[in-house]
Amino acid sequence: MTNAFELLERDGLARLGRLHTPHGTLETPALLPVVHPDPERQSCRPSEMARRWGVRGVITSSYITWRTPPLRLVAERDGIHRLIDFDGVVMTDSGAFQQHAYGSVEVGADEILDFQNRIGSDIATVLDVFTEPESTYDEAAAALAATDARARAARAARPGLLAVPVQGGAHADLRARSAARASALGDVLAVGGVVPLLEQYRFPELARALVAARPALAPEAAVHLFGTGHPMTFAFAALFGVDLFDSSAYHKFARRGKLLFPDGTVDVDGLRERTCHCALCAEHPLNEVAGWPAAPREAALARHNLLVSMEEVGRVRQAIRDGTLWELAERRAVGHPALRAGLGVAAASTELFWATEPESRRAFRETGPWSGSRPAVTIFQARIAEYRAAHGPALPLPRVPLREEYLRHVPLARPDGRPLEWDAEGPLGPVPVELTELYPVGPYLGVDEFEPPRSSLRAAELRGQLRAAHPELDFERDWSAAWTQRQVVRLLEWAYGPAVADSLAPELSVERSRRTGRLRRLRHRDAIAFVFGNDARPRPTLIGGALLNARLPPGRGRVVVAPDAAPFVREGRSLFAKFVEGADPALAPGASALLVGRDGMLIAVGRLLLAPAEMLRFRRGVAAWVTSHTSSPEPDDEETAAEPVGPEDEPAGPPRRR
Repeated sequence: MTNAFELLERDGLARLGRLHTPHGTLETPALLPVVHPDPERQSCRPSEMARRWGVRGVITSSYITWRTPPLRLVAERDGIHRLIDFDGVVMTDSGAFQQHAYGSVEVGADEILDFQNRIGSDIATVLDVFTEPESTYDEAAAALAATDARARAARAARPGLLAVPVQGGAHADLRARSAARASALGDVLAVGGVVPLLEQYRFPELARALVAARPALAPEAAVHLFGTGHPMTFAFAALFGVDLFDSSAYHKFARRGKLLFPDGTVDVDGLRERTCHCALCAEHPLNEVAGWPAAPREAALARHNLLVSMEEVGRVRQAIRDGTLWELAERRAVGHPALRAGLGVAAASTELFWATEPESRRAFRETGPWSGSRPAVTIFQARIAEYRAAHGPALPLPRVPLREEYLRHVPLARPDGRPLEWDAEGPLGPVPVELTELYPVGPYLGVDEFEPPRSSLRAAELRGQLRAAHPELDFERDWSAAWTQRQVVRLLEWAYGPAVADSLAPELSVERSRRTGRLRRLRHRDAIAFVFGNDARPRPTLIGGALLNARLPPGRGRVVVAPDAAPFVREGRSLFAKFVEGADPALAPGASALLVGRDGMLIAVGRLLLAPAEMLRFRRGVAAWVTSHTSSPEPDDEETAAEPVGPEDEPAGPPRRR
């Protein structure tokens, strides 16, 4: 393997990344339009795709090129890029699809791999044995054994990037086995045998294949899903960490007079209105194109379909950047019941997403009742169950702002002095009051916020309701200071455990926002030790990091930095994955972590991009952005991360703002 993939941003399993190839870098997720190797049979030339729509990679058939003498001659003499008139990234398929369509191919696996080497493919593909979804277990196992043998031979013969297919049919254990074996060999892991599922809208079966394969796919390799051609499927596939889509749908559907949109397919012959105003359709409205002769009509529809597909990839990329991919996938799934059923399989397998689920996002917007099945919710609910087990039963309380004018009326102790717990009703069910600002509850935006309208409960009314329900409690005392202390202790406990919280909280003073009343900072001897973002998590400065480093058990909350990188990290440069020597497995992407040396001494505080298990596998790219270091121990509330560089001057990504 060449370690060609670099992760830049993420939203759970979904990634923004770079795949480095001999003909440039692919920014992923990326769409690779399928192009015919014969330029005369390709209505939309790859050079036009690059010039007009920014296509940086395509996929073409090395098998069709090999079996067609005139094409083969040009490809062997001038290279595949010259043949198809494209100077970007070219991935070549090997003939497995033709094997699926026609039953056999007349070329051997070694021969077609050698041919891909000779014609200059940027990403060559193993000639795997296509496994039909209906294959029996024995048939799928035999095909997998043959594919594995071919892949091992191909790796030995391939000096450049190699795509290794993941087969196994509908059999989960074979999918997992294939994914593990492919991960040991491939730079691109291509989930195959799924074209019939995509063509027949069998999205639940596709989801089960991805659920089976995903845990065994190497995180440091790019993931390709063969046949992901319809734009309504891109967000769904990206949820599972698919980095590369290939599409022949843009011209196949055009040939049948069909238009692709992110929410479904439209027959151009049925159009009477101008339903699309993209650049192409503004020039030639679709209801006019419908009456054109066959050849120009097909070309126009193909261009429309490709433009719509490229735009949807852009939306997927932006959603990953914004942390809203689950929301986008849910909105796309509403467009077709089969896709909604597939998303239901993903939601039922929520633990698949837990290891890479971000600790928090900027917002949580509900699209329907299914939004409560997102991984962020199931993780939070599991943590709440553990929290309740530690603190005991609670009394119900209306959902009120965590401001002093309200909290002063809510007692925190019974007459005998025993502590009292309260649950507030929220969009995800009852939640301990002191945790209601945590993600995903705090930023949750759902239907209940608007209908029926929430009544404005005044602080005095709250006091009256509580006094009537619990006359035995002390309502004369002002409980606001006690509530502030509880909120600080419990949020520190949520993040770092009860022992650390109980030890640390008495040493800290609290600042609340004058405008909202929310917790903003915790100070230690007048220095800022922790800051609170919109997710209500206490994130340490370097001073807070030192306090935690003295209290957390060995290994907890820490990432160990190799000596070569320590001076750069100490100055605020981001930590690259290849300089990580260990990490607390309980950490999550987006979490604040203590960056320490081998001796356990604190070097800096950072925010994680990679999950701990990923850090030890990636050899390229950033593992954590530094947010607080010796030259800047007190970051502002935005926590601007420094531009990443390393001791070997590795190419850096853009500065990141969290």
